Amino acid sequence: MSVVYQQFSAFRSLKEAASQFQLLDNHKRRNAKWRSPKAAIIPNFHLPMRSYEVKNRTNTEDIKSLRLITAIKTPYLPDGRFDLEAYDALVNMQIEHGAEGVIVGGTTGEGQLMSWDEHIMLIGHTVNCFGGSIKVIGNTGSNSTREAIHATEQGFAVGMHAALHINPYYGKTSLEGLISHFESVLPMGPTIIYNVPSRTGQDIPPRVIQTMARSPNLAGVKECVGNDRIEQYTSDGIIVWNGNDDQCHDSRWDHGATGVISVTSNLVPGLMRELMFQAKNPSLNSKLLPLIQWLFHEPNPIGLNTALAQLGVVRPVFRLPYVPLPLAKRVEFVNIVKELGRVNFVGEKDVQVLDDDDFILIGRY
Repeated sequence: MSVVYQQFSAFRSLKEAASQFQLLDNHKRRNAKWRSPKAAIIPNFHLPMRSYEVKNRTNTEDIKSLRLITAIKTPYLPDGRFDLEAYDALVNMQIEHGAEGVIVGGTTGEGQLMSWDEHIMLIGHTVNCFGGSIKVIGNTGSNSTREAIHATEQGFAVGMHAALHINPYYGKTSLEGLISHFESVLPMGPTIIYNVPSRTGQDIPPRVIQTMARSPNLAGVKECVGNDRIEQYTSDGIIVWNGNDDQCHDSRWDHGATGVISVTSNLVPGLMRELMFQAKNPSLNSKLLPLIQWLFHEPNPIGLNTALAQLGVVRPVFRLPYVPLPLAKRVEFVNIVKELGRVNFVGEKDVQVLDDDDFILIGRY
């Protein structure tokens, strides 16, 4: 009996000791000072570079030298998914006719209608198929700084050569906010800042661009405000591409612009290359103006989508809210093609007037 009593007493002593230890531990936990994880307070912390980012790492100077960059169209299948066969053919035609770079998933490429998964996939696909022949500039900008950072990390990870960044739209910020936004993405790689107040509702003033120009990663500015602004930047040594096709000839030859980021070159890349590379050519510029004015009769990319469908280069599939131009404008396009010469346009099929019933409009995809 005494042995059992001794064992019981020992067990009770251990239990009491464990209980006392637990009380002490709980006291320490309640009174301990909270400390944030170290990773959360490291400034400018970014994910490590991936293999493709290292392989395709591009010098900013290589981007600055580009004269003709096409804001490439994204074609669709009847169910709304990407038509990569048509896309590859379109990019290949740009390469064959002298375009030096493509903007993937920009306004023209309808990045605003893509999920980020689609967006990054298309950038990676373009790099994998054409990255050795043309510079791939991914539109990874957003009105959310968090999304812009994440998308840009992913874009460089899949191998894009440069990023295109717009200023935050709709939920606009202050000038100091613009600077902080761009400073969050510039360290990742070569960057083009895109200023198009007609879409964003806010001009990026020269003070912001001049501040960003201190970064070695600023390749330049896609500017849509006009030639006076372009000349101001070029006189300061800042690289500028005109974002307006109807102004690009004069900005290139009279105002110091390096070149153009073009919508029209989707259709006539050879003529646009001639406009940017050969010499001042007001005659060719005048011949192209009716096509350019037709393209922008409605907000881009409505005209371009309609034109490429009528040329037989892409299927007549539209992701809503975009819809084709009306019949009268479709007839007008056929006449413009005949005037400029079918040989100057992409594709090999005869241009045709499509009926309303030929188009497929998709809201769910």
